[in-house]
Amino acid sequence: MADTPILIGYARVSTEDQNLDLQRDAMVGHGVAPDRIYSDKASGASIAKRAGLAAAIKALRPGDVLVVWKLDRLGRNLEELILTVRRIQDKGAHFRCLTQPIDTTTPMGTLIFHIFGAMAQFERELARERTMAGLAAARVRGRTGGRKTQFDDAKQGQAREMLAGGMSIPSVAKRLKLGKSTLYKWRQAIRPDPQVDDPEIET
Repeated sequence: MADTPILIGYARVSTEDQNLDLQRDAMVGHGVAPDRIYSDKASGASIAKRAGLAAAIKALRPGDVLVVWKLDRLGRNLEELILTVRRIQDKGAHFRCLTQPIDTTTPMGTLIFHIFGAMAQFERELARERTMAGLAAARVRGRTGGRKTQFDDAKQGQAREMLAGGMSIPSVAKRLKLGKSTLYKWRQAIRPDPQVDDPEIET
């Protein structure tokens, strides 16, 4: 006969002077034995540094259920939450939240968790798109990423004025302490007004 699944509780507060009683009482009322409730007092610590959480997950057996009071007790963000629940599932165990509708022992709870996973993937893709768009915009403005460029908005304004006044690119580059190639690329990218002739290169 297979072992009867048990409930393992996990509670967390951010500081030493905060109290775990509310979370503990809710879990005990749900049927979690007091000696099976693990806890951490940590704010901003990564899940890898939470000894109580590590012990709770280690105690899980296939079919057991890790119970928390609120989702944010398990992870600081959606990414951490999904990572932790997957660790629980890797052990053949389940996850249940007492105040929010996540219970992977039920089809609905499993579906909601999968939706969370899809949302996290969507956020990652959006972040990647924003990063790529930002890099493209930076290249147009004469920036290529990495270290902060010396050719900032102020110098770009100065370069516009100097070029419009008839100075050549080598002269502007020397005055602003920039590379000539940087100015040439920037000038080509911004497509200057046709009224402003390209200054001839000084020899």
